Amino acid sequence: MLFSFPVLLLEIITSVVLVLANKENVEEFFKSGHTNNWAVLVDTSRFWFNYRHVANVLSVYRSVKRLGIPDSQIILMVADDMACNPRNPRPATVFNNANQNINVYGDDVEVDYRGYEVTVENFIRVLTGRLPPSTPRSKRLLSDERSNILVYMTGHGGDGFLKFQDAEEVSNVELADAFEQMWQKQRYHEVFFMIDTCQAESMFQKFYSPNILAVASSKVGEDSLSHHVDPALGVYVIDRYTYYALEFLETVKPGSKKTMAQFFRVCPKDQCISTVSTRTDLFQRDVSQTLLTDFFGGERNVELLTETVALSKLNSTTARQSCNRETCETSEKKKSKFAYVDQIPSVLV
Repeated sequence: MLFSFPVLLLEIITSVVLVLANKENVEEFFKSGHTNNWAVLVDTSRFWFNYRHVANVLSVYRSVKRLGIPDSQIILMVADDMACNPRNPRPATVFNNANQNINVYGDDVEVDYRGYEVTVENFIRVLTGRLPPSTPRSKRLLSDERSNILVYMTGHGGDGFLKFQDAEEVSNVELADAFEQMWQKQRYHEVFFMIDTCQAESMFQKFYSPNILAVASSKVGEDSLSHHVDPALGVYVIDRYTYYALEFLETVKPGSKKTMAQFFRVCPKDQCISTVSTRTDLFQRDVSQTLLTDFFGGERNVELLTETVALSKLNSTTARQSCNRETCETSEKKKSKFAYVDQIPSVLV
């Protein structure tokens, strides 16, 4: 018994050290504070001469999918479908470079809002979660207080507004209030707002909600310019800022240690011609320590639980064996029928 106390004390000390070490590992594991990623990618322009805006948003879409965000957690809004435009010499394709190396439209693009569905109202409703009950899950931003959200927008804008299909516009005040609603309703942990348009800086000047990081392709009073023309299409195929941002993203792989501070330097003025502007005062973390994949990648962290979770048992093997093919099919038919949600309004306006 005299020798048991030192052994017990040593075991206690060892356990405490292991717990502290595990706590540090857990904190390091969850240092970003989020457990899932979402992306809301919006092109607000129509008409063939705005081909580059569709290429912009589809290029970002391709990058976030490659880095791990699944389609189920991406809301893609495209105002005009250039792939099916009658002026497109290569139907079902959209390219972001003159050499036509990469078809960013691809075979697995899932557009959630297209054509005249891309409105200011639908965009704000997606962000705030104020959608009709009949809206399918694929059109909902089902984020929570542990979600990091990338919001990318491209189109034609001015000082304090962004046009939607040359018919309406969203103001920087409306956008700021939408993010505040999201914060109050615990719909995000952190937001990275990225916009490529003329006078883009004005769109995040009114933000006042916490944990928002923002970058814009141009300052107030400056235009954002396109990069190059594809002679086969006869139009510009991508904007300058998005072109250089994608060039950087192509070097990023899942698990990369590249930071947001590095991403902010991707397009100096001699390349963009416009001045890239950022806003970091609302963001809680140091951008030089914030990983790029915190917003462009798919988070796969697992939360550790201290308590035991009791799971309900599955049907026993004996019950399964007693069910042959005919009796199983009969029992399946006797089950109640599924109830389908009405997704079409009863009154058409």
